[in-house]
Amino acid sequence: MNFLKGTKIYSILTGSCPVCQNESMYQVSNPYKLTHTLQMNEQCSHCNTKYKIEPSFFYGAMYVSYPVGIAFAVAAFVISYLILEINLLKTFFVIVGTMIVFMPIIMRVSRNIWINFFMHYKKEKTL
Repeated sequence: MNFLKGTKIYSILTGSCPVCQNESMYQVSNPYKLTHTLQMNEQCSHCNTKYKIEPSFFYGAMYVSYPVGIAFAVAAFVISYLILEINLLKTFFVIVGTMIVFMPIIMRVSRNIWINFFMHYKKEKTL
């Protein structure tokens, strides 16, 4: 995935610092450790970027989580109903299960997208 380094996609998918992309924003890399899913470092130890721009900054990520969740639900529908041809009731349960299983990832990706709206990658100067 290093070929994407320097792009917002790289920062969003890896959860790395949006400015230098050298370290993770999260204290625990595994989103399925549910007590630590949203625990973030205060700032990047490499470039000193402060992640929480203002109090309650990440409330805006709730607005992003809706379309991200819809994307996961649509993907579950397409796979289960259109490709695997499962009936509608079972497809509904597949969608609900998908949303439950992928909720920690949806929350993190939403935060990553939100912070990347406001911060931009800065390539390091080489001497």
